[in-house]
Amino acid sequence: VTSVYLLIFLTGLSGNVLTCAVIAKHKKMRNPTNLYLVSLAVSDLLVLLFGMPLEVYDLWSNYPFPFGTGGCYFKTFLFETVCFASILNVTALSVERYIAVVYPLKTRYLSTNRHAKRAITAVWAVSMICAVPNTSLHGMFYVPERMEESATCTVLKPLWIYNVVMQITTVCFYFVPMMVISALYLVMGLHLCRERRLPAGVLGKNCGSVIRRKNSVNGRRRQINKMLSIVVAVFGVCWAPFHIERLLWSSITQWTDSMHAVYQYVHIVSGVFFYLSSAVNPVIYSLLSTRFRECFRELVCSQAEDNSSVRDSPPLPMTLLEATVSRGAARAEGKDSNTGLPL
Repeated sequence: VTSVYLLIFLTGLSGNVLTCAVIAKHKKMRNPTNLYLVSLAVSDLLVLLFGMPLEVYDLWSNYPFPFGTGGCYFKTFLFETVCFASILNVTALSVERYIAVVYPLKTRYLSTNRHAKRAITAVWAVSMICAVPNTSLHGMFYVPERMEESATCTVLKPLWIYNVVMQITTVCFYFVPMMVISALYLVMGLHLCRERRLPAGVLGKNCGSVIRRKNSVNGRRRQINKMLSIVVAVFGVCWAPFHIERLLWSSITQWTDSMHAVYQYVHIVSGVFFYLSSAVNPVIYSLLSTRFRECFRELVCSQAEDNSSVRDSPPLPMTLLEATVSRGAARAEGKDSNTGLPL
């Protein structure tokens, strides 16, 4: 299991960092959809950087918890915040795509970078607030003699309170959002199917250029929606074992040995799938989005070329260097102004 976690960690870390770097480097990639993808990548990075090391530590040594009471609160708060932020980011992204596809004329006013930034801020604020109840139930537990070697970060408050919190958050932050997201993508799919059949009959034979342009736009929308629907589907599948584990823990009152064995199996599977969801999104982008794939390749190749040129090239005279840089900047500006880099 540790080797699987290591592979997920390296893939997810490099992929999510590349995603953020690509969108930060290319101005035309900074659209509302990609801003939500950056927010999702940030939550994935937090999961990988802070959650996975503690998960691996727990696999090898359940106690003592090495970071004290403050570390216990921080671990629980961060984990809950990132869990809530991930599903809310996916929901907000789906709403943004729904507006862009079903109400394209309202996109100029509703699907803007400013609105996306406000929505992302609200997502993280709500996630932090909703993480407080579960965090307040946790703390450091010691055996009666209070031996430091027995310290564990666990639930200290009555279990029935914890069970109620788990059931409410599972419904509100998994089942309800996934139902809403599924309904939105169903409506978008039906709308795009209707639009695909509409132009030939409505616009007539004399509007070939309009039809081609409209088909091109709709084709781009279908590509984006296909990619994002796969992201949502993978997200739902990867997070299902995690929430099943939570429901098992919160619904069983009397445990038997067989139940413990099943729970341990579910716990391992849910952990692998949970962290896999933080690593798989950049892979989906590179496979299904031509723009992302080109930008990934450009970013990696440019870094390699920069490193090789620094090592191998002789220094240029300052005047020649300045002229070369200015010509390159002019060409880059001309290219960016004429070529959009949407998702």
